[in-house]
Amino acid sequence: QVQLVESGGGLVQPGGSLRLSCAASGLIFRAYSMGWYRQTPGKQRELVAAISSGGTPYYADSVKGRFTISRDNGKNTVDLQMNNLEPEDTAVYYCNVRTPTGVLGSWGQGTQVTVSS
Repeated sequence: QVQLVESGGGLVQPGGSLRLSCAASGLIFRAYSMGWYRQTPGKQRELVAAISSGGTPYYADSVKGRFTISRDNGKNTVDLQMNNLEPEDTAVYYCNVRTPTGVLGSWGQGTQVTVSS
């Protein structure tokens, strides 16, 4: 059973920074792509950033140039460095495993990010 635990969220002012971390277990971590997603009330969960098993990143247009995704296969973690945060970034952030047919069916509890002055 895959388990995903997100951490690092909090309250920051616009222009501030946060680093989110996702700890994964129950899989051969290095073999899979990973992604960070976010969700706000009344909206569908959206992909923010992804990183392939080989380390190739992808970013949504809304965060490109501000966020950086990275992974540590020795620690089984994937991080999301978020800089120049905007109020629109406020959401619950989740990580998940990416497969050729989509994400896994189970999600962690997520971590809340609030950007407000």
